[in-house]
Amino acid sequence: MHASERNSGRPGGYREMVRLAYPLLLSMGTFTIMQFCDRIFLARYSSVSIQAALPAGILVFTLICFFQALAGYAGTFVAQYHGAKDQAGCVRATAQGLWLALFSWPLIVALIPVGFWLMRLSGHAPEVLQEEFRFFWILMVAGVSVPLAAAIGGYFTGRGCMLANTLSSVGGCLLNIVLDYLLIFGHGGCPRLGITGAALATSIAGFVPPVVQIVLFLRDPMTRRLGWGALALDLPLMLRMLRYGAPAGGHLLVDVGAFACFVLMTGRLDPLSFAASNIGLSINSVAFMPLLAISIAASILVGQYQGRHEHVSAARAGWTALRLGWVYMLLAGLSFVCFPEGYYRLFRSPDASYSVAQLVEAGKPMMWMMAIWGMFDVVNIVISGALKGAGDTRFILLYMLVFGWLVWIPGEWVVFHYGLGIQAAWLWLTVYVWCLAVGFWWRWRSGRWQRIDLLARELPALPTRTGTEGLTIAE
Repeated sequence: MHASERNSGRPGGYREMVRLAYPLLLSMGTFTIMQFCDRIFLARYSSVSIQAALPAGILVFTLICFFQALAGYAGTFVAQYHGAKDQAGCVRATAQGLWLALFSWPLIVALIPVGFWLMRLSGHAPEVLQEEFRFFWILMVAGVSVPLAAAIGGYFTGRGCMLANTLSSVGGCLLNIVLDYLLIFGHGGCPRLGITGAALATSIAGFVPPVVQIVLFLRDPMTRRLGWGALALDLPLMLRMLRYGAPAGGHLLVDVGAFACFVLMTGRLDPLSFAASNIGLSINSVAFMPLLAISIAASILVGQYQGRHEHVSAARAGWTALRLGWVYMLLAGLSFVCFPEGYYRLFRSPDASYSVAQLVEAGKPMMWMMAIWGMFDVVNIVISGALKGAGDTRFILLYMLVFGWLVWIPGEWVVFHYGLGIQAAWLWLTVYVWCLAVGFWWRWRSGRWQRIDLLARELPALPTRTGTEGLTIAE
C-alpha cells in the first residue's frame, strides 16, 4: 500500500470520499453556475425562450445520454483496473471508450428527425416549438462532445486524478457564460441570436473539456510508454464494456426519457402552471448537480475497492457517500422551503403574462415536494452511482424500467388526461422517487453487487454473512 493510501484515513471513509468529491463538486458547481446563468439570460431575453430551453435541452440529453453513459462506463473499468494496479488496462479501457464515443456521432445526428417528431407530438405552442427546434438541432449536431467528455474524463477520475477534469470543466463553463452573454443579447459586436446563441455557446464550450483532456491523456507517461498500439480497437475488452456499459446507458435513457416525457406532458397546461413547473424543474436540475459529484465519487471508490477485492471498504464508501448526500440535500431542501420567492423571482421573464405573486403561489407546493423527494432522491442518485461502480448495471436498468415506464408515466398520463392539475402530477412524481429509493436501498443493503466480476478475474470467496454482515453490508 502506498504512503498516500495509508494516510488517507479509514478506507471508504469521509476523508477519502471528500478528497475525491470536492474537485468534482467544484466542477459541478461551475457547471451549475453555467446552467443558472444560461437560464437567467434566456429568462431576461424572452419568456418563450426560457419555456423552450428546458424541454428541448432535456430531449437532447435524452437522445444522447445512452451514448454518454456507454462511453463513460470506461471510467468504471479504469477505476477497477487502477484498484488492481493495472495502469496499462486503464489506458486500453479509455481508448475503447473514445472509440465508442466516436462511433456514436453519426447515430446522434441521425436522431435529429426523431427529436423533431417528438417535439411536434408535445402539443406546445407554435412559437415555443419553433424555439425548441432551433435549440435542439444545434446541440445534437455538436452532441459528440458529451460522450467524448465522459470517456476521456473517466481516465482521470477513475484513477483519482481530479485536477485535469476540474480545470478543463471550469474553463469550458466560463467560456459558455461569456459566449451566452455575447451571443444571446448581441453584445461586443456579436449578432443578437437569442436561443440560437445559447445553443451555439453551449456547443462550442462543450468541446473544451474533452479536447484538453485528450491532449493530456496522449501526453501521459503510461500512454506514451505503451504506444499507439494500446489505443487500437480491442474487441474482447470493448465487448465486455458493452456488456456492462449498455445497461448503464439503458438505465440513464429510461430515467431521462421518462423525465422528458413528463416535461413534454406539462406543455399542455395553462401558461402559469407550465412556467411554475418548468422553473421548479430547472431549480431541481441545478440544485442536484452536487449530488452527481458525490455519486461519481462513490462510483470511483467502490470501483477501486472492488478492483482490489476489498468489499468491506467498497460497502463503507457507498454508505459514506449517502450520508454526505443527505447533509447537502437537507441544506438545499431548507432553502427551497424558506426562500421559494427568491428562486422564482430569478427565473420570471419580464414579458410574462402573470405576476411574481401568482408564480410563487403556484410554485410553493412544488418547492415543498422537491424538498421532501430530495431526501429520497439522494438514495437514487448516490447509490445508483455506487452500484454502477461495482458493475451492477442490469438491476438498475430493470428496476428503473419497471417503475419509470410501468408505474410513473402511466400514472402521470391519468393525472393529465383527467385534468387533475400540476400539483397532483408533482405528488405522483414524489411517490415515484420514493419507490425508487426503497429498491436501490434494498439492493445495496443486500450486498449482491459484491459478487460481480467486472474485469473477468477469478474472485476470492466473499466473507460469510454470519457475524460479518454489519461490516460488509451495513457499515
